[in-house]
Amino acid sequence: MASVDMIRHSMNGKVCIAMEIVFLNTFEKAGAEHDVQTAQLSICERQGVWSVLWLEVKEEEEEPVTWFEGTSWEEMLMTFRHGVARVMGQGYTPIIDGMLDDGRTAGGGFRSMLQCYGEMHYKEELFQQLREWRRTAATAEKKSAYIIATNRILWMISAFVPQTKEELLQIPGWGAAKNELYGEAVLAITSATERNTTFPLEWVANELDASSYTEWLFKQKEQKYQSLMERHRENKTILSLLHRDGTLDLLEKELSMPRRELVMRIEQLDQEGYDIEPFLERELLVVPEEEKQRVRESLASLGDRYLKPVMQQVYGEEEVQADKLYERLRLIRMTYRRQQHAGAAI
Repeated sequence: MASVDMIRHSMNGKVCIAMEIVFLNTFEKAGAEHDVQTAQLSICERQGVWSVLWLEVKEEEEEPVTWFEGTSWEEMLMTFRHGVARVMGQGYTPIIDGMLDDGRTAGGGFRSMLQCYGEMHYKEELFQQLREWRRTAATAEKKSAYIIATNRILWMISAFVPQTKEELLQIPGWGAAKNELYGEAVLAITSATERNTTFPLEWVANELDASSYTEWLFKQKEQKYQSLMERHRENKTILSLLHRDGTLDLLEKELSMPRRELVMRIEQLDQEGYDIEPFLERELLVVPEEEKQRVRESLASLGDRYLKPVMQQVYGEEEVQADKLYERLRLIRMTYRRQQHAGAAI
């Protein structure tokens, strides 16, 4: 058990030492001259306030670095895991393992090896040609670019340079459907590039530098938890604005987030049990009651999982305002599901 002095830290200019240690782990990292760098990570609690502290143990007295301080257990845990992934990516190894949600990440798998190799060895010129093809295809099909192919897939294609549809299928994430739709277009681009690797790709497991691969794996974890923290902060902002009579227009302006993403995020918050009824009433105030009733009847007869059949039944083949109408349908579906849930609970 660490002494109280080991968890001393500054808070608003004051030194706070009266904290209860809830968790403590020691990390070690090999130094440049065969020495071992030691650090301690602790979770502390004081009067309902959680703190996550990182202390690098050196000869001279050091102050802990505060990774998190606040009352939210969820935010504290996300910050803790994000920090663990970051320092393990820097070479620190915990004495007690298993702090990340799926255990130690260093094992990985063949799929992740291919992804790592692709990011480290992709050919920039070929990657840019593939990006341009993706942009053109997404525009023509009115789809988001990542639905056509993610950057990770394009990195791997530009690193391994497949020349046949059979080789394309060995790229993780590039399945039979993409092969049928886009295989020939992609091969028309890759066929003009010389490659110095072969298929099948089993050789990657031996070629990949172990330390670089481990660092890459923990970087993926770090990015994952960073994304979760950002999403959590965005959700808090959304709920705060909704409770202050916020509208979709205001949310779009404050968060610089596409309206479709906003509505889907609000729908998820509704499913998680947050009270958004006042917001729904405000947004649907301009929708005629007769129209809302037709939508509810369509949801009852066709089911509420897919909105396209409902869209066609209620509005026909409307194209000009399709995005606006889908937004309206999602909002009405939220009220419909609430009514169904309330009815089932009686």
